[in-house]
Amino acid sequence: MSVFVDTSALFAVLDVDDQNHRSAERAWAELVNQRASLVSTNYVLLETFALVQQRLGTVAVRAFQEDVVPVLRVEWVTETQHTTGVTALLTASSRRLSLVDCVSFATMRRLGIKTAFVFDRHFSEQGFVCVPLGVC
Repeated sequence: MSVFVDTSALFAVLDVDDQNHRSAERAWAELVNQRASLVSTNYVLLETFALVQQRLGTVAVRAFQEDVVPVLRVEWVTETQHTTGVTALLTASSRRLSLVDCVSFATMRRLGIKTAFVFDRHFSEQGFVCVPLGVC
């Protein structure tokens, strides 16, 4: 089973003070134990690195790089995929939707991934199944 992994879930796994930390930690452990193919993009990694560095510091960035990133299958966004994301963002015309989200949706559709490890309701609004169930 392939599961797309979003910044919201990665950050919740890393930040013990995050409101979703406990459920994120359980879901992460379950996905890893199931040997799910955990897919993300370099855009999600960039967003997560910036967020973790700003809120948690460089020690947490190192933990993310050494402990989490190696478990992920990273899809590198092409110029065409970037343009598709920008078009979707401009079409949606929503301040709450990000370019990273739009590229993530396009990546999931391109790869046929229907499930996302996420704490962001935009994924369910796009028709994807969220893990943990019922969180978005």
